[in-house]
Amino acid sequence: MNPLNWLSVSQRLQALAQTGLAYTESAYDRERYEEINAIAQHILAQLSNVDIEHIVQLFPDEIGYRTPKVDIRAIVFRGTDELLMVQEKIDNNRWTIPGGWADIGYTPFEVAEKEVGEETGLKVKATRLLAVFDKKMHPHPYQPWYVYKFFILCEVTGGEILSQTNETSGVAWITQKELSNLSLSTDRATYSQLEKMFEFQANPDLPTLCD
Repeated sequence: MNPLNWLSVSQRLQALAQTGLAYTESAYDRERYEEINAIAQHILAQLSNVDIEHIVQLFPDEIGYRTPKVDIRAIVFRGTDELLMVQEKIDNNRWTIPGGWADIGYTPFEVAEKEVGEETGLKVKATRLLAVFDKKMHPHPYQPWYVYKFFILCEVTGGEILSQTNETSGVAWITQKELSNLSLSTDRATYSQLEKMFEFQANPDLPTLCD
């Protein structure tokens, strides 16, 4: 079976197991759901070529219905053809747009604004949701979680660009032509997604994208 298919199988098994554990009142069913979860984790370990202990640590003891994780990405333009991008320390200084996991207690717009400030030093105001992408529909590398990606348009309101932060080793305004020459952090954003974002700069009235 294609590795991508195995990833989908393991994600679905984990979701079913967690949901079952949340609602079952049977001790026998609980054992079965725990075994299903263990099988899913072993599949992920094989796909990732890491120890099962590492996979177990990735997933805290969540309860309730399993839902996708949400990744918030900020789109900040300057002029007609420049996009704000950062180099991620955790991904060998590869380039991407500012962002990260959604934080509890923050709206999606607030997360986008916060991430830009933390990763670049700029203050921004979020103005529009441009896209909601399902990670499985795009050429991202494998990841254990099922992920939705929100791309949110922001406008600079102040601040100054920092040469580096705790998370980033560089910040720059990148033109569309320069994209193909960058080593991208494709776990966070792909070349094709960024190309789509530049279409919004050329035509702000385009409708929001959603997989």
